[in-house]
Amino acid sequence: MGQDVVNSQVLEAKVFHSPYGTGIAIVTGASRFTLATNIDDLKLRRLPEVPGLQGVPSCWVVLTQDRQTKVLLANGPEIFVLDTTSCTSVTPPGLGPYNSILHMSVSFSYKYLAILTDGGLLWTGSSTLQDKLGDVDTKMRSQPKQMLWCRRPRAQQPSVVLVWDRLLLVVGLCNDTIQFSVEDQCVCVGELDGVRIISPSSHELLQEVPLVCQDIFKIASMAPGALLLEAHREYEKCSQKADEYLREIKEQNMLEEAVQQCVEAAGHEYDTDTQKALLRAASFGKCFLTDLSPREFVNICRELRVLNAVRDPDVGLPLTHTQFKQMTLPVLIDRLVYRQYYPLVMEVCRYLKVPDFQGVSRVLKHWASCKVQQKDLSDEDIARAVCLKVGDSPGVSYSHIAAKAYECGRTELAIKLLDFEARSGEQVPLLLKMKRSQLALSKAVESGDTDLVYTVVTYLKNQMNRGDFFMTLRNQPVALSLYRQFCKHEEQETLKDLYNQDDDHQELANYYISASYREKRLDTRLSLLQRAVDEYNKAKNEFAVKATEDQIRLLRFQKKLDDDKALGLLGMSLQKTMESLLEVGLHKETDQLYREFKVPDKRYWWLKLKSLAEKEEWEEVEKFSRSKKSPIGYLVFVEVCMKKNNKVEAKKYVVKVSPEQKVKAHLAVGDLEGAADAAIERRNQTEMGTVLARCSASDRLLIEKLNRAKSSVAKK
Repeated sequence: MGQDVVNSQVLEAKVFHSPYGTGIAIVTGASRFTLATNIDDLKLRRLPEVPGLQGVPSCWVVLTQDRQTKVLLANGPEIFVLDTTSCTSVTPPGLGPYNSILHMSVSFSYKYLAILTDGGLLWTGSSTLQDKLGDVDTKMRSQPKQMLWCRRPRAQQPSVVLVWDRLLLVVGLCNDTIQFSVEDQCVCVGELDGVRIISPSSHELLQEVPLVCQDIFKIASMAPGALLLEAHREYEKCSQKADEYLREIKEQNMLEEAVQQCVEAAGHEYDTDTQKALLRAASFGKCFLTDLSPREFVNICRELRVLNAVRDPDVGLPLTHTQFKQMTLPVLIDRLVYRQYYPLVMEVCRYLKVPDFQGVSRVLKHWASCKVQQKDLSDEDIARAVCLKVGDSPGVSYSHIAAKAYECGRTELAIKLLDFEARSGEQVPLLLKMKRSQLALSKAVESGDTDLVYTVVTYLKNQMNRGDFFMTLRNQPVALSLYRQFCKHEEQETLKDLYNQDDDHQELANYYISASYREKRLDTRLSLLQRAVDEYNKAKNEFAVKATEDQIRLLRFQKKLDDDKALGLLGMSLQKTMESLLEVGLHKETDQLYREFKVPDKRYWWLKLKSLAEKEEWEEVEKFSRSKKSPIGYLVFVEVCMKKNNKVEAKKYVVKVSPEQKVKAHLAVGDLEGAADAAIERRNQTEMGTVLARCSASDRLLIEKLNRAKSSVAKK
């Protein structure tokens, strides 16, 4: 809590509640106050020094006002208020003469303050020290062991309880006192709506009687709730007086209020017979009301059943209804769970229909976490018991239970429990934490989740040496394949090592091919390609060997031309190289590539024809067409000429076109007459239809000629 506190030691400490959580305030040996408003997020604040204070003050309390925490202390006859910035001397209004302050007490809500002087005078007022509620002479001059406020929300008669060795004194604001003799030593605990008195043999609650209970049970009460309770008693006796009481309540139009009083009073009562009497009276009154919602009645019945169960001495949680409403059901469930009343809390959750993830499932998870810590049972027995009890309960994670088992040093039990976990994403991290990497990898692969597999592989890579890591992956082909994919993008050298270890010559050669394309220096690239050839030979892949050797020869050819002509051919494909050579007119070198690399005739003729046509070297095109019979036909010659809008050159090749392509050739050059004659000559109706579709209205004679030919063909 800080070096200053450690050096000067703690003389006294007090725990308090604040809007931020549970706080703690301490007095150090240096007579300095230090406090923290939330022990879960410990931020210490050292308060200013108190003038003249040596050691612990005679009494002090912690106040929380407007979300600001202060310390009120007495040093002899002086009273000081300490906040984060200042130390202020204060004087309570109307406080009589005194020599010193014996005790101070602040109410549960921090609204009221009680001060006991050495003269036995008890002063009560607001905690702001601006208003006085009253003062009472207790006739006691000695220091009390305890002094606490006893009041409930909306209290009519708040009081202060003072405890001495054999005496308990209750002082009211009406200047009345009540004395109780105490046989055993006791401790009092101030609570929201009263004071608990705890001794070695008893546990009692001192509180102001709720106003609604006073109205119903005081002698000769004419309150609506009292009349309704009496009416029900008479009804059970089959007496006509029940009707008289009901009529009296109805005449005052207070039947609904009577029902509400009985319901509220039942919540404040501890005796089950009294609760039943009040609830039966409320149920009796409800029968004569048509618009009253039953929700409040049903809720109080359910809540009282739960409260009566936890008030049982075997459970030992004597809560009041006010405390239960302030605490809320989830907190009560937590307290029962931490006390390990599992059957009871599960019945409470089912009875109040608490959602599984907040109720039964949470209880089962806590039960299982405690079960795995039992040393007298074997791992097999515990795993079987947990599986039978938990089953497929929603919201219960076996991995959470397994983690608890591992924390207790029961690794084998944790592994058995993880077998029941359906989600691999929950299994794998815990297995890795337990150093069961092989099992974690198997589970990750079985899940089919690649991200999970990568997580395990990365963990193994960081934990193992390279040889063991590779051997582990070899036993898991899926993981090995995924790791190879990762290495292809991130760790090329590791990928090569993997292929080497597996003697995978084919993939190793592929690796060298890929690596060669990333190299800029030709000699390094050629070296890598040669390694690829060697590996392909070992893999007996003759096609890949031939292709790689061709690539080596092409690179050397390109390098030579680049050195001579500076054409920038290095790295181009064979086809692109030939196109570039044809563009600059290096036909001899192109022919050399054509022969050396055995380029197919059709591809070579296409490349050369397109290149010559692009440069519009029509004489060379004609010379090329006569060099030998065209493997690609002559229609393409017509098409490339027309692409350059050279109809004269195109017509030269129409006559060379094969008969089945004659119609297309004539149409390409716009010769409808020739197309018609070719179609009629072939007696092909489809081609005649194609020519007719291209004819216009001015071609009447040609249309008639084609129609006659079609008719003639159709007749035959």
